[in-house]
Order: sequence, then C-alpha cells, then structure tokens
Amino acid sequence: MNQLSKMSRLSLLHVSQEGKPEEIARRLTEVIKLGLIGEGEQLPSEYELATHFGVATITLRDALAILRDHGVVDTKRGRNGGSFVRSPREVSDEVLKARLSTMSSLELRDLCDEHVAISATAAGLAARRASNSHHQRLAHFVTALQNATTRSELRRADARFHIEIAVAAQSVRLTHGEMRLQSEMGELHWISMSEVHKNTAIAEHRAILQAVVAGEFNLATALTEAHVKQAIKRLMDMRLALLRLQEGAL
Repeated sequence: MNQLSKMSRLSLLHVSQEGKPEEIARRLTEVIKLGLIGEGEQLPSEYELATHFGVATITLRDALAILRDHGVVDTKRGRNGGSFVRSPREVSDEVLKARLSTMSSLELRDLCDEHVAISATAAGLAARRASNSHHQRLAHFVTALQNATTRSELRRADARFHIEIAVAAQSVRLTHGEMRLQSEMGELHWISMSEVHKNTAIAEHRAILQAVVAGEFNLATALTEAHVKQAIKRLMDMRLALLRLQEGAL
C-alpha cells in the first residue's frame, strides 16, 4: 500500500493482555495475511516494533519466535539481517466453519452494523475525495480479485480493495477501522468459495469503483452498504446450516 508507511500499516496492532507475545504474534500474522506486509518484505526492526507495542524487546523477540515456529517469518542475522515475511499458511475451511459456528447471531448483526458504518461511510467520502491514483489502486484490486484462485488470494484482494477505499476517503480513522474489520472478519467471507460467489463479489466491487470514480456519494454509499449486508447475511445463513448439521449429528 504505497500511501501508507510500513509502521502505519501496523497501526491496527493495538494489543491487549498486557502485550503478551502470543497476542503480538497473532496481530502480526493478521497483517501479513491481509497482504499489508507482503511475502519477502522485511518487518520493522525489533526496536521499532517493541516501541510501537509498548513492550520490552525480549517480549517482542518471543513473539517473533512464535512467528518463526509457525512458519510466518524467517529471521536472518548479520548486517543485512532482520525478520522477513514468508507466505502464510492457509487455514482450512473446517477451522473457519468451527469459528463461525461459535459466533452468535447478535454478534454477527453487530459486526454488520459496524462494518456498514465504516465501509459505507468510507465509500461515500472516497467518491468525493479520491484522486486518479486512488482510482487506479482500486481498479488494481478489482483485477486482483478477478485473477485470484486460492482463498488466501481472494481474501487478500477483497480486503485490500476495502482498505484502499478507506485510504481514498483520506481518513486515517476509517482506514484503521477497515483494517481491523478485515483482519477480524475477512477470512470468514471466503469459506466454501464458489465461482458464483467470486463473480458476485467482483461485480459488486466494480460497481462501487464506478460510483467512486463518478463522484456519486449516495450511490457509492448505498452499494457498499448492500455489499456488506449481503456478505454478513451469507455468514448468518451458513452459521444456521452448520448448527443444523451439528444438531443432526447428535
């Protein structure tokens, strides 16, 4: 993401649990899965990351050790050393379905409300504020979604499109909010991906892009709201189907 510095891309990494290494490792993994730090790219220095998280360097090193154990980063020593991103392992559909089945309908509804508030607002503002370079970036991620074949690629292109919408809105807070939502929910949207699902998402992204390029505030807002609501409805329907299967197995 050219518009954001590497440390800005890590700005969603506000950790809880007193900055435990496990929490830091999880947040870094989420950013890598979003493609905000790409494969082969070097992470900021241990000092920069420790300062950002507000933790001791030893705590940060423990987090990096977890990432190495999980195959997320490689660490090289020496003058040109540092921690470099590896391609993240893809989580199975079964694991994601198990996670979805534990979520309540109220939780999904609240997430939908928050997602609409952030994403639709960002799209409307992008229609008013986006430059030609923003339009080109958005078009790039529509094409990336079209060319994606694996769930990781689909999730990454989808997430980056929405994050770039917020960047185009020129709102730091909306960008951080979108990054957090995509980190939390993005992978779930691509459970049991079908060609129909993919083509629908591409068409909706393209329509949002066209509204942004045309400067249509109301249309960009409405299209994004409908896009988010449809995605959450799909998760709600899938959750109910999973619960019925679990009940039938008892």
